[in-house]
Amino acid sequence: MSGALTITDAAILDDGRVSAASIRTVDGRIEAVGAVEPQDGDTVVHAHGRTVIPGLIDAHFHAYGIGLDAFGIDQTPMSYVALAAGQRLRRALARGFTTVRDVAGGDIGLARAIEAGLIPAPRYFYSGAALSQTGGHGDPRPADLGSCALSGHITEVVDGVDAVRTAVRDRLRTGAHCIKVMASGGVVSPTDPIRLPQYSEQELEAICTEAARRHSYVAAHAYSPESIVHAVRAGVRTIEHGNLLDAAAAQEMATHGAFLVPTLVAYDAMNRRGAAVGLSEDGQEKNRQVFHAGQEAITTARAAGVAIGFGTDLMGDLEDDQLLGMRLQIEADGVDNVLRSATRVNADILGREDLGRIAPGAVADMIILDADPRTDAAALWDESRPRTVIRAGTVVG
Repeated sequence: MSGALTITDAAILDDGRVSAASIRTVDGRIEAVGAVEPQDGDTVVHAHGRTVIPGLIDAHFHAYGIGLDAFGIDQTPMSYVALAAGQRLRRALARGFTTVRDVAGGDIGLARAIEAGLIPAPRYFYSGAALSQTGGHGDPRPADLGSCALSGHITEVVDGVDAVRTAVRDRLRTGAHCIKVMASGGVVSPTDPIRLPQYSEQELEAICTEAARRHSYVAAHAYSPESIVHAVRAGVRTIEHGNLLDAAAAQEMATHGAFLVPTLVAYDAMNRRGAAVGLSEDGQEKNRQVFHAGQEAITTARAAGVAIGFGTDLMGDLEDDQLLGMRLQIEADGVDNVLRSATRVNADILGREDLGRIAPGAVADMIILDADPRTDAAALWDESRPRTVIRAGTVVG
């Protein structure tokens, strides 16, 4: 990462405000915004009045989620999974997601490869394998399978206070950004009802205490009000999905300062394409239970003052719907709110004030769109529309 790039004649849309300016970046960071001129040796991109927004952040991504069958993923050689993950990350970057948070998967090897420039990819924050109780959302074994629980590529079955404490410590030892837990049932898991809370109060508190001690935090898969309240009272910082959220649970989230990370497109994609990509009949029925509630949950969270991020949670071939997640969340929450969710709010979740904004000192991650998404929202989510993606001051697409 080196050199300088200047974007001239830009309409900068950041935090709901538009300003006409140029942007100069040096060594991957924004040096100046305003009436700046290119200097000798700069790479120059002429925006011609087009709209420039901060690079998008997907706060619920799965690099290793190469299919919907978690058991099958765990039986696939790690070398193949990692190579496939690299391609998933490359395609996400081309869509304009310059940062992703991988909550259930990823490891230090993949992170190092990205940092070394071995693969083109977004900035990468990972949790390592998610923690699941026996028979929980991360336990891929059908009820009639007698094998032992697995430590897999994207989930690990861990039970008991001492065991979960050790698992958290080991993830943080190996560079995990946060800890992911399964705190309720899920769509693709074979033996757990959607609504029931998972992990005991003591186990969740041990997980959250260990994460906080290392200045990290816990992200929890949770759908139902009871599972959400169970999680945030234990110290969980981000609720992933939250489709069945009600007003009382939303107030509990607000009281504890927890974020909601909706993943609307995952349920829309499984509703349209689930059978074609191998989602079981039981999984399709579970998906119907949460599909239509997701947008209402965003409205409920907004009314309670809960900070709302943005995620996609697309597994396997469903990944090509990633940008459609923007459209679905816009339908529930409006363009300005969703742009904040996918930039500044997600940056807050990551604890990175230098991400998700266009300002001096921020990382030089941006997208040049062909129209202002506040008047033409399809410019944001329609992948066929032209866009220029810039990561660390370098044009990547």
